[in-house]
Amino acid sequence: MNMGDGMDSGKAGGASPLSVEEIRDRIWLAIASRRLSPGTRLKEEELAGVFNVSRGRIRLVLKELGREGLVILQANRGAFVAAPTAEDAADIFHLRRVAETRIIRRLAETISPEGVEELRALVQAEAEAVAAGDKSEIIRLSGAFHLRMAELLNSDFLACIMRELIARSSLVTAIYRPQHDVHCGPADHVKLLDALAARDSGRAVELMVEHIDLLESELDLRQSVRKSNDLNAIFP
Repeated sequence: MNMGDGMDSGKAGGASPLSVEEIRDRIWLAIASRRLSPGTRLKEEELAGVFNVSRGRIRLVLKELGREGLVILQANRGAFVAAPTAEDAADIFHLRRVAETRIIRRLAETISPEGVEELRALVQAEAEAVAAGDKSEIIRLSGAFHLRMAELLNSDFLACIMRELIARSSLVTAIYRPQHDVHCGPADHVKLLDALAARDSGRAVELMVEHIDLLESELDLRQSVRKSNDLNAIFP
């Protein structure tokens, strides 16, 4: 189906078209779960047909992904899934250590019982996704756990930083982590949460550093970028 730049049309049955955020999330999950490879060209017309929306809406999605570093926008060539280097990977995880140790230290001093329960619900949902083997949901919930910690500080600045770092680190792990291991794992998150609930900032920081160190240690930076994929097969 060829969608133009005009009004979006809903899918069969009168359903509302997907929002920019929903399409962005689906593309991000496709990258993070290795269904969409670095270097893949993201054609506006093809994506508009896949998601049954206008090219104008797809253009907004690609701009958002470009701001997050997940997509490279090239004049007169189009949009391509980014392909971060090994050096980029090291920089991203270094920045995650700095940002997340700051976040968890502050959160251990201020988190409310309601905040603890909210994070606990995310960890429980993540464990259920692991048990079900739902890789896309595992990736989404793992990122949501780390992002929600920043949001609980009511700091738009830290939340914005974490949103971008989570997106970029998901891209890095999609390229460089061995295929059999594609998520943080709820066990580490349970330990972090227990330290937060006990308001033990020292232990929480220690666990966060260990957690990020482990994630980085699992990367195989010798791996090469894989070939591109067919968008219609990725988003049926």
